[in-house]
Amino acid sequence: MKIIVVGCTHAGTAAVVNLKELHPDSQITIYEKNDNISFLSCGIALNVGKVIEDTKSLFYNSPENLANLGVVTNMKHEVLDIDFDKKVVKVKNLLTEQIFEDNYDKLVLTLGSWPIVPRFEGGELNNIELCKNYDHAITIIEKSKNAKNVIVIGAGYIGVELVEAFEMQGKNVTLIDAENRIMAKYLDKEFTDIAEKEFSDRGVKLVLGEKVQKFNGENGNVTEVVTEHGTYKGDLVVLCIGFAPNTKIVKEKLDTLPNGAIIIDEYMRTSREDVFAAGDCCVVRYNPAGDKRYIPLATNAVRMGTLVAKNIEKPTLKYMGTQGTSGIKIYDQNIASTGLTEEVAKATTSMNVKSVAVIDNYRPEFMPTFEPATVKLVFDADTRRVIGGQIISKIDLTQYMNTLSVVIQNNMTVEELAMTDFFFQPHFNKPWSLLNTVALKAL
Repeated sequence: MKIIVVGCTHAGTAAVVNLKELHPDSQITIYEKNDNISFLSCGIALNVGKVIEDTKSLFYNSPENLANLGVVTNMKHEVLDIDFDKKVVKVKNLLTEQIFEDNYDKLVLTLGSWPIVPRFEGGELNNIELCKNYDHAITIIEKSKNAKNVIVIGAGYIGVELVEAFEMQGKNVTLIDAENRIMAKYLDKEFTDIAEKEFSDRGVKLVLGEKVQKFNGENGNVTEVVTEHGTYKGDLVVLCIGFAPNTKIVKEKLDTLPNGAIIIDEYMRTSREDVFAAGDCCVVRYNPAGDKRYIPLATNAVRMGTLVAKNIEKPTLKYMGTQGTSGIKIYDQNIASTGLTEEVAKATTSMNVKSVAVIDNYRPEFMPTFEPATVKLVFDADTRRVIGGQIISKIDLTQYMNTLSVVIQNNMTVEELAMTDFFFQPHFNKPWSLLNTVALKAL
């Protein structure tokens, strides 16, 4: 069995490693246009903030390791076109400029995603950077050494984490986003209010509800970011606006969403025979809403890549969908969420959305120390099904959202969650778990 894998970051790496283990006699060839694989971009902010000193430590695999497994690893090779009828790929060696063709029995598309870069006037100026891969990380770290005024555009997780990292390095930091709140896709207002205060208290300038119009510069370097309402000084700008599937070469040949995300079934199969896809280039089944959405996350990618290997010969193991579970640490605040927020649920579904929240100390007050935690539960009032939740505390209680992710995946109701058995030990919690407590309030 001859397998070609196009792209090799998280999903591709997971697919290749598992394919070689399950099908040791298969001939696997990788075509990757970068010179590295498996870079954890979620660690870039930690690297900028010097929590992690070595950027190279953010790799968890390498072309050399995959070659040692017997995989033909072709770095700096870009796939230009794919003929799905003839099962042939057209490839360009970016080092030699040579163009050649290769054939496959099975094709794995792990094309990944790429940052969204709107066309701004002045967008060609120097020191306007992206934040996605290893080269971006090195560039940001190097240029930040001499930067005084840093502007981050985009208040999702990556942007927010970079803001903290730059502030901790003593920079004057401005965060700009068109939304009225930071992290609006992941958290409701009562949670983002706390996070925003953490930044404001440390002097970070939050410019929310403003769209970037253009960049001004001098001598070829950026000096200002202009929005519809103001002008802000910056000698380093990092774009963190979001990601889009990197599917240009197949968008017109496969079933996709309008944004280009490849539509797959529960076995990672595309609309073409013997062609599989996984990771940030694909749609995922979003369990809380019961629909399909584009949710680029490394956790989804490694699961999906593994499933490609399981199902390459015949349908064997189904994809269970995702809840989009995620977490973030902002200074002393430990935050996590899973499923739909109340705001997103009301905006994107027809469900009768209700929510409850509790603030309670995470363990008994007779203990030497204890801290409050805020927990929110989002549910469908008609079916009673749990569809989302969030937590914030100065104690790391984020694993509660992993538990709630399982609750959502298994379509549990607030009544069932209220009476679910969780252990009690005064070092860790109270007789009623925080999840029991918030579900009881929903009753």
